[in-house]
Amino acid sequence: MPGSEFAEFEQRLNRPVSEKLVEFETDYRLHHLIFAKQLTPALLEELRRSADVIRKLSRSPTGANLLRKLLSHKRAMLYFTQPSTRTFLSFMAACQILGLTCNEVRDPKTSSEVKRESPMDSIRMFSSYFDVIIMRSQKPNYAECCAYLMNDLMQRGKRWVPIINGGAGSDEHPTQALLDVYTILRTFEFGDRDPNEKSRYLELKAHYPSLIPGPEGKTYAFCGDIGRGRTVKSLATVLAKYADVRMFFIAPDHPQLKMDRSLRGELTDAKVPFYEFNTLDAVHEGMPILDQVDCLYMTRIQREHNTPSVEAEIAEIDFSHFCLSLPRLARLRSYVPIMHPFPRDSEMNEIPTSIDNDPRVMYFRQARNGMWARASLLVHIFKLENQLHALSLDLDLGGK
Repeated sequence: MPGSEFAEFEQRLNRPVSEKLVEFETDYRLHHLIFAKQLTPALLEELRRSADVIRKLSRSPTGANLLRKLLSHKRAMLYFTQPSTRTFLSFMAACQILGLTCNEVRDPKTSSEVKRESPMDSIRMFSSYFDVIIMRSQKPNYAECCAYLMNDLMQRGKRWVPIINGGAGSDEHPTQALLDVYTILRTFEFGDRDPNEKSRYLELKAHYPSLIPGPEGKTYAFCGDIGRGRTVKSLATVLAKYADVRMFFIAPDHPQLKMDRSLRGELTDAKVPFYEFNTLDAVHEGMPILDQVDCLYMTRIQREHNTPSVEAEIAEIDFSHFCLSLPRLARLRSYVPIMHPFPRDSEMNEIPTSIDNDPRVMYFRQARNGMWARASLLVHIFKLENQLHALSLDLDLGGK
């Protein structure tokens, strides 16, 4: 149940997510990004196009200067009171690419919360000074409640700003799902960007006759801490919107680590076939699962969440079943992207560093993609897609 500090929003919090979405968008344009379910295939394709333009422009000094003017009149608050490295830095970089002035609060001890200011008052104050609030908190429902507060202010004709959820407790991580899908969309183009080069897709098709471009018709495998991995939940929720996908979940048979009821319900409602296994060496329908996978998403075991009793139970698990060894790597098809949201566990070695140079490895590129994907989200939030694409056209014309 929501805490007393969010009591005024309790009735709205207790609704199904599907009933909440309408409050965070108008005419398919996001006011706030709180849930991964807000990321539809149509929106993701729009964001992909914008991210590609931002990548292209940033390659030249002229293009980078044009980008920095796009949002130079706006200010962003990065309110990250839960530890973060990649999400914080990639949002900071995304803001800098677009010219936003950034400020941050990363330790609640440096804010007025130590003087018993309510969380909602803190957000209301931030909205007085900044044009967007990007936040990560250990408090469940905090970002969602902040979005409701902003909506209430909007309804009363008061100043409001967009809220972007940079990771909410153990529940949601929608912008990680955004960058993950962006990585998947680019990977499953199969490199066909240069019309003068021989199609990589046609080469792959000769070896894998059923292969099609795009995220549809694929088998996605998730391995590791499925139960507590908010990145897994968010990405699986988004991928469930694509046609003809199925999902494999590989996790230890422990209640904290295997699929939880909510994710099972999400996929069942979406009519997505999913299967659970307790080793990467499992066999499904007479064939090793690694032979069937189109995309492999590895995760670490999040032991920082363990109570002493759970830690004692988890210490007894043989985690070698959930590590991508070289023999297992050899089973994967030649086009399969290997992904990881990071950080990876240097002791467990779910992905050993010896694999890092394999051409299928996407996790470093995946992390870099966070800059482009999050920058494209900011462009969408501030309704600047047309200006962005005009900059690209101007640069092309100027270069001829």
